[in-house]
Amino acid sequence: MAIFSVYVVNKAGGLIYQLDSYAPRAEAEKTFSYPLDLLLKLHDERVLVAFGQRDGIRVGHAVLAINGIDVNGKFTGDGKEVLEYLGNPANYPVSIRFGRPRLTSNEKLMLASMFHSLFAIGSQLSPEQGSSGIEMLETDTFKLHCFQTLTGMCELFDQNLKLALEVAEKAGTFGPGS
Repeated sequence: MAIFSVYVVNKAGGLIYQLDSYAPRAEAEKTFSYPLDLLLKLHDERVLVAFGQRDGIRVGHAVLAINGIDVNGKFTGDGKEVLEYLGNPANYPVSIRFGRPRLTSNEKLMLASMFHSLFAIGSQLSPEQGSSGIEMLETDTFKLHCFQTLTGMCELFDQNLKLALEVAEKAGTFGPGS
C-alpha cells in the first residue's frame, strides 16, 4: 500500500515539512447537453459540484477540464470563465472532466495545525495519566499515524503502518539540533 502524505509539525503547531505522494486522481469525464443537470458553485477559487451526484461524479469534485482544455481555478486554460462558459447554451454539447481537487498550500497548513490542536486536546482530556495523545486515526479509506518526538510530531497518512514507520525512520530528526 502507499503513503499519501507526511506532515512534520513543531510543538507550537506550525508546519515544518510536508510531502505528498499522490496516487493518480480518480476522475470521471462525461459529455453533457444543455441544461447541465449538476449544480456547480465557486468555492475557494475552484468550481465544485454542489449538488447532483451521478456516473462517478461526486459532490465536492472539481471541474478539471472542459473539452480537453485544463481548468485552473475558475478559468479554463484559454482564459474563459468556467461558470460563464457553462451557462451559455451555444457551447453545448460539452465534455467535462471532474475529480478531487488537490490541497492548496494554505489548506495543508490549516490541516497540520488543526490536527495538532486535536492531538493536544486529546492528550489533555484522556482519562489515562500521562497520555501520549492520538496515536492513530482510522477511517475506511486511510489511517493517520501520529509519532511524537522531542521537537514536535510527525503525521503520516497511509494505508500501511510498516511503510509509515520506514518513512519516519528515514526522515530522521527535525528541529534545531538536526
